This record gives sequence, structure tokens and C-alpha cells, in this order.
Amino acid sequence: MINRILIPDILQPVSHYCHAVEANGIIWVSGLVGMNFDGTIPDNTKDQFDIAMRDLNTCLEAAGGSSSDVVKVRVFLIDIADRAIINPRRIEYFGANKPASTLLEISALVDPRMKVEIEAEAVINKN
Repeated sequence: MINRILIPDILQPVSHYCHAVEANGIIWVSGLVGMNFDGTIPDNTKDQFDIAMRDLNTCLEAAGGSSSDVVKVRVFLIDIADRAIINPRRIEYFGANKPASTLLEISALVDPRMKVEIEAEAVINKN
């Protein structure tokens, strides 16, 4: 069974997709950005990353998972130098449960004020 998850209290998708999909204990979380539900976007990368990570956590919980279940993350940054800003937040969130990871510098996100986007995959024990 495929469970497509839309969460009413986080930024709604800007296109035809859902926040997360869970199937057979695997969770795929769509790209999450640093925009609050009310449409505000902080100016700095750290605050944007914190919003995206908060929403990632919300998506994982809605699908029956948690940070310790994440096996892969992809982080997209407008400025690769911001890695130093977000890395302490990643360490705090994942702790000893280090996922596989890809970090990419990109030229733009859907809104020119956005500086970071994160997506993830997780595996949960359905027994």
C-alpha cells in the first residue's frame, strides 16, 4: 500500500506532489525549504534550514518515522559556503544516526529569497 501524505500545517506544495510518501516501510520526503506556513522567509540560511528541518521532522513523524530512520539526505544550497552554517544543525538533528548525504550548490530555488532545500529518505520497521 502507498500512503501519500499532505500535511496541512506546513508550506503546501507549489506543484503536483505531496510532502511525503510511505510504502512498505520506506519514506520519501519531498524537498523542503525555509518558508514558514504563513509565507514568510527568514533572511539567513540558518533560520531557513531550521524551518526545513522542522518540516522534515513533521513529515517523518506523519509517515511513522523519526530522524533516526533517515538513511539518505540531499541538501541544496545557493551558496556552498553556507555548509559551515548548517552543519552544526545537521549534527544536532541526526546525532549518532548519520545518514548518507549529498550536498549540492545550485543556482536557484523556486523563490529567489530561498537559500536552502532538503529532501530525505527513511526506512522504518513496520513490524
